Amino acid sequence: MATPQRPLSPHLQVYRWQIQMATSILHRATGIILAGGALLITAGLVALMIGPDAWNCVTDLAGAWYGQLFLFGWTWAFAYHLCNGLRHIVQDFAIGYRIATFVRTSWMSVIGSLVITALVWAYVLLGGGA
Repeated sequence: MATPQRPLSPHLQVYRWQIQMATSILHRATGIILAGGALLITAGLVALMIGPDAWNCVTDLAGAWYGQLFLFGWTWAFAYHLCNGLRHIVQDFAIGYRIATFVRTSWMSVIGSLVITALVWAYVLLGGGA
């Protein structure tokens, strides 16, 4: 018995990319990144509990270029997830559903996360927080 040809659902190739699509995908991706980072923070706390040798290993890894790159990315993921999460909380109260407002707040989440990340890392690198 032959199966009839069914129409395919529209896929990503059909739609034009918009900021709303990107922020939705980024929110999910940063949530995954934050979960992975939380595991690494837990590993660092366990190393701190084990003793100075294990903690020195963690600080050496965090101080290397790849550790700094990871920490920078994790900071941005945290800042973005925070900004976009606040936007979602506001939308839970049925505020900001007009398309123009939705686009504006999406861009505010992206730009706000970059500003927060820059401020945190300026403090870390210039203020002696490292």
